[in-house]
Amino acid sequence: MCKRWTRNRIFSASLLAAACAAPMFPQSPPELSLSQARSLALQNHPQVLASQADYRRQDELTREARSAYYPSVNADITAAQANVNSRLGAGVINDPRLFNHFGTGLTLSQLITDSGRTQNLVANARLGAEAGREDYRATQYNVILGVDDAYYEVLLSQQLVKLAQQTVAARQTVLDQVSELARNKLRSNVDLSFANVNLADAKLMLLRARDRLQAGYAALAQALGTQQYVEYHLTDQPLPGEVSADVDALIAQAFQNRPELAGLRLQVEADQKFVYAERDLKRPTVSLSAVGGALPYINPGTANPDIPTGYEAAAVNVNIPVFNGHLFAARRQAAEYQLQASQQRVRNLQDQIARDVRASWARARTAFEAIAATEQLLTQANMALDLAQGRYNLGLASIVELSQAQLAQTSAQVQNLNAKYEYQEAYSALQYTIGQLR
Repeated sequence: MCKRWTRNRIFSASLLAAACAAPMFPQSPPELSLSQARSLALQNHPQVLASQADYRRQDELTREARSAYYPSVNADITAAQANVNSRLGAGVINDPRLFNHFGTGLTLSQLITDSGRTQNLVANARLGAEAGREDYRATQYNVILGVDDAYYEVLLSQQLVKLAQQTVAARQTVLDQVSELARNKLRSNVDLSFANVNLADAKLMLLRARDRLQAGYAALAQALGTQQYVEYHLTDQPLPGEVSADVDALIAQAFQNRPELAGLRLQVEADQKFVYAERDLKRPTVSLSAVGGALPYINPGTANPDIPTGYEAAAVNVNIPVFNGHLFAARRQAAEYQLQASQQRVRNLQDQIARDVRASWARARTAFEAIAATEQLLTQANMALDLAQGRYNLGLASIVELSQAQLAQTSAQVQNLNAKYEYQEAYSALQYTIGQLR
């Protein structure tokens, strides 16, 4: 008796601990709107962060090119020890007097002019940085488009799951009715078999819809720039209006707004500046050099006592290129070929943008028209199912007619859902192609 009481106490304590550990209320999935999803992606997506780092690197390259405008100052500290009355016998410096000493000094060099080369190099780097910013905007647009596609895919999958659940419930009801009628010998087993087949088909549809929904959540996580799988409760978006009928105006708008095209145009300008910079290589360069310092320690036993304890000097140098094996001509020609390649890339991208706008425009208009068509189809399918159900209940129709009406209604419902979300995706893609995706 004592052992049984002890076991009961242990079992009760276990139940109490489990009840305390479990949440009192089931947690609802976190809500996520489309604007929130876009913001999360722009903050976390690695492609956006990588592109941001790239254009910031371009800014530093501009500072690097601009550094040639400023003087270069170096500090020198030198200590030397040599044999008494020794000389160098070989090398570039052939006859200096060596002596034991310690000295400090500064070396200054300043570019006076290089006939515009530095100015063109700075302009090239600055335009390259501006092109990098446009590439950053283009990357943001690409990420936003991916978020939109994944977001609408999850919304569609959620609706398909709900539709499949409703279909299973409706066909289960029909199966229960047919089973009761067959039990009372009012319907044959053939009717019962058809009802079972329809229910099994609905359950299969539910399984596939759930699988599609899980894949959609995984795609949404990747679009948000995270590896965490979260089943968000997404906010449905209002259906956008009909797109403009003037596709040529949309193409002109795309040429003006697309960041990729703006970045390539800036790259063409940068390449033009680089051509000028390579041209300036054959022009004179004028620079200033200055040195100064002190010799706080000179060993009098090894040096001339007349050597001063300080030194200073300045010089202006003019460098005029004469001949270097056609190096500068080759560099300029290579820069011109690079410019020509960039110009052709602009043309190629314009052709692609025009094609994409026309394709996206046609898809969006077709999807918009499909919404009305599928709504009409769904209305007719609902009417046909009601009639088939009524005829079957009165014994005027077979189970085959009812099954066909059920399948037609389910197909119409799926097509209507697909049309709505396909139009939202197509509208988002069109806004992307014209550079208006915000």
